[in-house]
Amino acid sequence: MSERTPRGGIEAVSAAIVAMNRRLEVREVLQTIVASARELLDAQYAALGVPDDHGGFAQFVVDGVGDEQWKAIGPLPRQHGVLAAMLREATPQRLADVRDFESFAGWPRAHPVMKDFIGMPVADGDDILGAIFLANKNTAAPAGRRAGTDPVGTDPARAGTGATCPAGFTQDDEDLLRILADHAAIALTNARLHERSRELTLAGERARIAHELHDAVSQKLFSLRLTAQASAALVDTDPGRAKEELRQVAALAAEAADELRAVVVELRPAALDEDGLVATLRTQTDVLDRVHSANVTFRAVRMRALPAPQEEALLRVAQEATHNALRHAHPRTVAVSLEGHGGGGATLRVRDDGRGFDPTAVRRAGRHLGLVSMRDRADGVGGALSVRSEPGRGTVIEMEVPGG
Repeated sequence: MSERTPRGGIEAVSAAIVAMNRRLEVREVLQTIVASARELLDAQYAALGVPDDHGGFAQFVVDGVGDEQWKAIGPLPRQHGVLAAMLREATPQRLADVRDFESFAGWPRAHPVMKDFIGMPVADGDDILGAIFLANKNTAAPAGRRAGTDPVGTDPARAGTGATCPAGFTQDDEDLLRILADHAAIALTNARLHERSRELTLAGERARIAHELHDAVSQKLFSLRLTAQASAALVDTDPGRAKEELRQVAALAAEAADELRAVVVELRPAALDEDGLVATLRTQTDVLDRVHSANVTFRAVRMRALPAPQEEALLRVAQEATHNALRHAHPRTVAVSLEGHGGGGATLRVRDDGRGFDPTAVRRAGRHLGLVSMRDRADGVGGALSVRSEPGRGTVIEMEVPGG
C-alpha cells in the first residue's frame, strides 16, 4: 500500500464532506465515504455496508482491498459479530483487537488479517442507513497511550478494550468518524432522493412515450388501414381512384414514420410547425372524412396562434377523440371545432352522434389509455377536459386551455 499523509482535523473533514456532496450516484457516494474515512483516520482497510432486510448487505463497498483479493474473499459478509452489534444497537465500536470480540467467528480464507477496529453507524434519525468499518491504523500510538482509550487516558467511559498495541484508533478518531458519518448520512440520503427522482422522471418519460405512440403513430396507422381498405374495394370498380388511394397509403405510411421519429427525438408533430394547428386539424379531418363512411367535419372560429405546448395538446386530444368515435361509436357524423377566446386560449369540441357510453364505467387507468391520455394532456397545459356521453346519445369531448 502506498504511503498516506492524512490531512488533519477540520480541514480533512471539510474536504471529505465536499467530496461526498459532489456525488449524486449512491454507489459513488458510498465509495467516496469509504475512501474519505480511510484517509481521514489513516487506516489500512475501510468498508461501508448498507444492510438489507434479510440479515445480509444490500451494498458493501471497500477501500484498501484489491479487486483480485476482494473476489477471492467470496460472498458478502452477513450481519453477525461486531457488524450485527453495531447495526442492531446503533452504537460505535472501538476495539484494540476485533478478534477478541465475543462473537467473532474467524475470517474467510482470503480475507486480510484485521486487528484494531473502529466502526460507526450511519443513521438518519432512527433509520440506520449503514455502518462504516475501519481496521489496522497505520500510525503508531504515542508512547504511554493505550489503543482504544481517549487521548489523555483519563476517561474510562469513552474507552474501548484498553489493550496495549503499537497502533490503534483513538477517541479523536472516533469523534472525527462520527462527524463524517453524520454528513455521510446526509449525502447518502440526498443521493437516494436523486436516484428516486430520476426513477420517477424515467417512469414519467415512459408514460409520455406511451401516450405519444398511442396518440400519434397509432392514429396514422388507423388512417392507413382505412385508406388501404378503401383502395382494395375500388381496385375492380374504379382503378383510377384505387391508384389515388394507394398513393395516399404511401403518404400516410411516410407520415407515420415521421411521427415515430418525432416521438424519439421529442419533437412536436412536423405539421404543427409547418402549417399551424388549424390547418393541421383541417387536413386530418379531411382525410378521415374521405376514407370513412361517417361525415367528419371541422370548423375554426376566432382562432389565433397559441403556445406550442397548448397547440400540441389540442391536436393530440382532437386526434384521440375523433379516432375513438370512428373506432367505437359507429357514428353518422363527427364534428370537430376550435373556438378562440377573446382573452386568449381556446376550446376544442369533438361531438359525435354514435352509440355513446357511460363515462363513469371507463375511468380506470390502463383499461382505456385514450381517456387517460387526453386528461393527462389537458392537465399538462393547465387545461380542463370534460366528457359527456350516455348510451345511445352520442359523445361530446371538450377541452379548454387558458390564455398564454
